[in-house]
Amino acid sequence: MRARRHALTVRLAVRLLAGTVAAVLGAAAWAREAPPRVVEAPHYGDGLFHFFQDRYFTALTTLMVSQHFGRLSPHDDEAEILRGGMLLSYGLHREAARIFERLIDHGASPSVRDRAWYYLARIRYQRGLPDEAEQALARIGSPLPEPLEEDRVLLAAYLKMARHDHAGAAELLRTLTREPEGAEYARYNLGVALVRGGDAAAGSGWLDALGQAPARDEERRSLRDKANVALGFAALQEGRAAQARRYLERVRLSGAQANKALLGFGWAAAGLDEPRAALVPWTELAARDPSDAAVLEALIAVPYAYAELGAYGQALQRYQEAIATYEREAAALDASIATIRSGHWLDSLLGHNPGEEMGWFWRLHELPEMPHAGHLTQVLARHDFQEALKNYRDLLFLTRNLQDWQDKLGVFHDMLEHRSRAYAERLPQILERARHAGTGLQALQQRHDRLAAELEAAEAAGDGRAHADARQRRLLARLQRVRETLARLGDAPEAQATRERHRLAAGVLEWELAQAFPERSWQARKGFRDIDAQIGQAREREAALARAQREEPQRLAQFAARITELAARLRALAPRVASLTQAQQRAVEDLAVAELQRQKERLAVYMTQARFAVAQLYDHASQRRQEDGDATRP
Repeated sequence: MRARRHALTVRLAVRLLAGTVAAVLGAAAWAREAPPRVVEAPHYGDGLFHFFQDRYFTALTTLMVSQHFGRLSPHDDEAEILRGGMLLSYGLHREAARIFERLIDHGASPSVRDRAWYYLARIRYQRGLPDEAEQALARIGSPLPEPLEEDRVLLAAYLKMARHDHAGAAELLRTLTREPEGAEYARYNLGVALVRGGDAAAGSGWLDALGQAPARDEERRSLRDKANVALGFAALQEGRAAQARRYLERVRLSGAQANKALLGFGWAAAGLDEPRAALVPWTELAARDPSDAAVLEALIAVPYAYAELGAYGQALQRYQEAIATYEREAAALDASIATIRSGHWLDSLLGHNPGEEMGWFWRLHELPEMPHAGHLTQVLARHDFQEALKNYRDLLFLTRNLQDWQDKLGVFHDMLEHRSRAYAERLPQILERARHAGTGLQALQQRHDRLAAELEAAEAAGDGRAHADARQRRLLARLQRVRETLARLGDAPEAQATRERHRLAAGVLEWELAQAFPERSWQARKGFRDIDAQIGQAREREAALARAQREEPQRLAQFAARITELAARLRALAPRVASLTQAQQRAVEDLAVAELQRQKERLAVYMTQARFAVAQLYDHASQRRQEDGDATRP
């Protein structure tokens, strides 16, 4: 069952890792008919940037902050779907389900709805929650597009197999085997379901066909080997040794199933009373890595074959070599357990597989150096160990994140203190400048009002002199002096010509002022508007200064209270996370140690069998000597 679960995980891993959250993005990522959407909200684009950089934690927190301040319109629904997808990727399926249900209730399209429920079911299955996974699958209303539909049926069938409903699983899987090509996993699972459901003949037929089918890549070749191994051992259990050997001959010698196939092939030969033929695969197998259970069994199978051939000396030697190997392997397992318990192994494991942030997408790519790394193959292949390791890594990330925020809060506190001191030091100077500026502003306003009144009067009277320039004002002053001089001369005849020239000059100047009056009046009003705007800005600054005096101390106090509150929350969270981290570390180590203990127990069984066989050989030899002695007596 666990092997099938791992196989299904491998089958869907690429799709799931590449598409789980991306597919939960909504219609833009799922519905092929939907046109690409332009990101209109910069804050939503910021979240997407972090998301596509694989910084999921930063993307999630960025979106949540932007949602809090209402900065994501018109992408509110898309952002919420993205948030739900990232929560889903962290295994928070209940929170993600609430988001999906809320969006669906608000009218999400069936395409978005069905894909959301499928990926929710996948994560729940990965988290070991079959009931919740089936509930999510039941919410899918229509077939999914390929290849998701095939994966959905596989998942539904496997959930039925987990509940021992093999007939129901077989019925589902038959729908996938109608295609002439592909669906190899469906055929494999159908064969397994039929065998477990009691129809061994039909199940073996499906597995036999798959075991002989051509395979175009390594994944399918491994599946073919697995089908042949399943057939071979099923035949061995039923006493059909000849058929078992035929099935196991198809398995590659270098594949993942090779050791198990060599072991079964030897037992098939032994079942046919051909111990010499059994020695060939068993001898080959016994020379391989002893961390594999099949190799350990082969170590006592080889001397068993020698004993069956009557080569008791060789059998005894092989049994003793097997016991020595078992003792060395037991010591190696103890060393591996000690390495795991030291705590350095986990640190080294994570150090060789760094990741920028926490997340469900992280996977192991490199193993650290340790004395007996082969012992950990079965440990690392376990789904529960992988999940526990990811949780431990996420807790370490949260520890670093909390420490980072504690450092940032210290910086924010220093910045706030600096700003408070600067405010206290600069406020008296600013108030003094503002007081002088306020006095000048009042005088400027009075002057403005006086000039405005003069402008109104000039415009009412049509007086062009009010807008005379410097040259014209000099000419007006000169004409005034001439007028005064002419007035003192009275009606003297010699002044008559001067009066005429004065009249002409005054007329020309008045005409010039009248011509320029409209434009200069418009310019004056424009100037007054600019002055009004500047006076308004000055008054706004004055009001802002008064408002700042009232609000800035309060704002600084609010920031200080916020920093104090967050610091208290961080101090409360840090020990909780530290405690959980230690507990999770122990849980990960316990899972690894438990698997190694199971290997030790299996090793102890083999060692007991080997020692018992040695004792039997000694008894047999002793009996033979006694019989020989009796035969030589007269």
